[in-house]
Amino acid sequence: VIFSEMAVPSEKLPSGHDMPWVGLGTWMAAPGVVGESVEKALNAGYRHIDCAHAYLNQPEIGAVFKKIFDEGNIARSDVFITSKIWNTFHSYEKAKEVISTILRELSLDYLDLMLIHWPMGYEEGGEFFPKEGEKMRFSNEDYLGTWKAMEEAVAEGRIRSLGVSNFNHAQMERLQEHATIKLSMIQVELHPYFQQAKLRAWCKEKGVAITAYSSLGNPSMPFRKQGDPNILLDETVIEIGKRLGKTPAQVALRWAVQHGIHVIPKSTNEIRIQENLNLFSFSLTEADMATIDALDKNWRILDLSFRDSHHPHFPYKTKEDW
Repeated sequence: VIFSEMAVPSEKLPSGHDMPWVGLGTWMAAPGVVGESVEKALNAGYRHIDCAHAYLNQPEIGAVFKKIFDEGNIARSDVFITSKIWNTFHSYEKAKEVISTILRELSLDYLDLMLIHWPMGYEEGGEFFPKEGEKMRFSNEDYLGTWKAMEEAVAEGRIRSLGVSNFNHAQMERLQEHATIKLSMIQVELHPYFQQAKLRAWCKEKGVAITAYSSLGNPSMPFRKQGDPNILLDETVIEIGKRLGKTPAQVALRWAVQHGIHVIPKSTNEIRIQENLNLFSFSLTEADMATIDALDKNWRILDLSFRDSHHPHFPYKTKEDW
């Protein structure tokens, strides 16, 4: 991908709407901190904020959106905002309800992109993680019902683009077969140690855009285990950064966007927030890209251990499906 000198270049999605290549992630951004981070990011030049109902911090983010947009220095139309429908709202009726809840939490009239957070539905009407002992209590609701509710919200002007998260290519194909509005985006774990070559090839063929979460290997993710590799400490990435005068994070993020992958690094540190956006004043050489491509370990951080693999809509039945 070749970028212009725009401060925050964008890609036109299949929906026809432009989505910035870099956004701020808000997963695990604590209450009392997340709003300040979003405000810092918007003032630093970010024009994409990635949210989710299940992150339980959207009302604080919504208060910042209201403040910023009411002040008038940044227009609502200039900011691309994403959210996600959680597993306990997969039925058509619950999905309709939660779309209204999400818009209310974020103080918005419309959302730029709505994703189905996971393909499997959990028991509805109660807590976000309904369990029977250690096992999740599932619903039989199909994500096709969720998608129908999202399509209606597009027709109503409340959502502009539709996508999914944590789906595999077979599930996306099934969705495409039944959908009236085609898929614009898939958001998945993707970083130099887990490069998702098969899924990327499918998306390129079908014209579906990709957003990487945990694009820096998420050093603070609670699912990490002691001894897990750390992209930010990788000698190869560090050496490329030293040569270019860039941080390891900037190198890893630039690798992704140069491959045509959107990134949403989360940070609450103002310096890191600014650094993570500064990806378009430099580029990696073909040799740099090939060197980082060779780092792929097929190593997923969010190791689900197939605990939900018996569910009909769970994406990963075997290691080969990853």
